[in-house]
Amino acid sequence: MAGMHKSEISNPLINWIDTRLPIFTMMQKEYGVFPTPKNFNYFWNFGALATVMLVIMIATGILLAMNYQPNTHLAFDSIQHIMRDVNYGWLIRYIHQNGASMFFIVTYIHIFRGLYYGSYKAPRELLWMIGVVILLIMMATAFMGYVLPWGQMSYWGATVITNLFSAFPIVGKPIVTWLWGGFSVDNPTLNRFFSLHYLLPFVLVGVVGLHVAALHIAGSNNPLGIDVKSPQDTLPFHPYYTIKDSVGLCVFLGVFAAFVFFAPNMLGDPNNFIPANPLQTPPDIVPEWYFLPYYAILRSVPNKLLGVCMLFGSILLLLALPWLDTSKVRSAKFRPVYKWLLLVWVVWVIILGWCGAHKPEGVWVILSRIGTLWYFGHLLVVLPLLGKLERTLPLPESISRPVLAGGGPLPSGAAAKPMEKA
Repeated sequence: MAGMHKSEISNPLINWIDTRLPIFTMMQKEYGVFPTPKNFNYFWNFGALATVMLVIMIATGILLAMNYQPNTHLAFDSIQHIMRDVNYGWLIRYIHQNGASMFFIVTYIHIFRGLYYGSYKAPRELLWMIGVVILLIMMATAFMGYVLPWGQMSYWGATVITNLFSAFPIVGKPIVTWLWGGFSVDNPTLNRFFSLHYLLPFVLVGVVGLHVAALHIAGSNNPLGIDVKSPQDTLPFHPYYTIKDSVGLCVFLGVFAAFVFFAPNMLGDPNNFIPANPLQTPPDIVPEWYFLPYYAILRSVPNKLLGVCMLFGSILLLLALPWLDTSKVRSAKFRPVYKWLLLVWVVWVIILGWCGAHKPEGVWVILSRIGTLWYFGHLLVVLPLLGKLERTLPLPESISRPVLAGGGPLPSGAAAKPMEKA
């Protein structure tokens, strides 16, 4: 029939649907026979794990919203109602609460994989930039969600973080007033944050869709960081990588379940079990662990405006990473100096997180300033210079050859393609 898609699916019902709306053909093309490099390692599991976590967070969030009251007089009690009176409410909340941390863990590992194997380099610059936008939306969603329990840390965390915008001259105070919906963190603030916290995950689904579309257009990177040269370099996504992702998912869900059932509050703050009190400031105002490195950068600078600019700049600078790294070789497996400097940078990010959890005094201020200097120095100075000065190892001719030979860089006498063609 004219204008109808010709489906090759044998099942009559599915064939009838697919002829008129070829979603099954599209899924088969994009997730069935889609050619992927044959040398993926388990670092490539974390994109799928992040997608699974997004689905879990949306599902549990919808269930929690059915019983939550976005009102300053009722919010804290509604959380206790969910935990005590709603059937399996404790389980839903603990999955959602710990799911935020798990989501950031897999996302940060996913980002590290991109940094280590050069997945941000051409032709995947836009893919990487969309990924940074995903990170920003995640951070905004997580911050607003942390305010909803309306405990002490929720209230004061919202007060401190929203007040950061007041550092900007002229427009700062109007922005803060707009965020609050008044002249302090109160009921309008809670309502706004609840609405946005519910909405942004669905926006995130759309951006993730763009991320996946960009991935399928540019093609996947691989541990060697070289382009696919022939069909022998690839495998169909299913069943090879669906099985590999399933193994990683089982391990991940085991770790996730251990937190949910045995240590559900380990990653939280005890002060958030106290109802919000605008008249009593907690001794330490500390954000969630996944914000701590940025919090340390903020506090390492005496000037408030400069600190806020460096806080936002530490994330936005990642957008320029494809152009800051001037090396023509993607994978750190063939960049011996870059590999160690990247690991040192990651160690300093962890140290910054440790500093962010302590009061800004004594040795923690010194470490924060050193870590901040190294964070920006690595991105703005080390990467541009290293790309021009580093002597890289020879690259293999194809993906298949080192895979069949056991992986790793080629020996010095083996044939390799010129570095400038990487």
